[in-house]
Amino acid sequence: MREPDGRAAATPLPDLILYGKPGCGLCDEARANALAILGQRAATGLAVPRLIERDITTDPAWERAFFLTIPVVELGDRRLELATSMARLQALVREVLDGPLGGGPRQAGRGVGGLAR
Repeated sequence: MREPDGRAAATPLPDLILYGKPGCGLCDEARANALAILGQRAATGLAVPRLIERDITTDPAWERAFFLTIPVVELGDRRLELATSMARLQALVREVLDGPLGGGPRQAGRGVGGLAR
């Protein structure tokens, strides 16, 4: 797809989805790590996805799927269960947004990853 001026249209960024539940300390840690990573990306001019939190207690299917593995982070078609490692979360974001083996960073096209629920 092309823009009216002939430039290639930018591919929209996938949302960074955090599945957790209230009172989950590991989920709080994953949220803090995700926000730190998104902040670092914004500060360096890299593309920043929107962070969306999903409470697994509000959907029986989410609760069945993720109860034993929260916090769970999804970005694009990738999923990271027990997402408490800053390094693993950084690697996921880098691989999905910047390409395998650092194939070139996507430049910022969206605002800072605000929190949406």
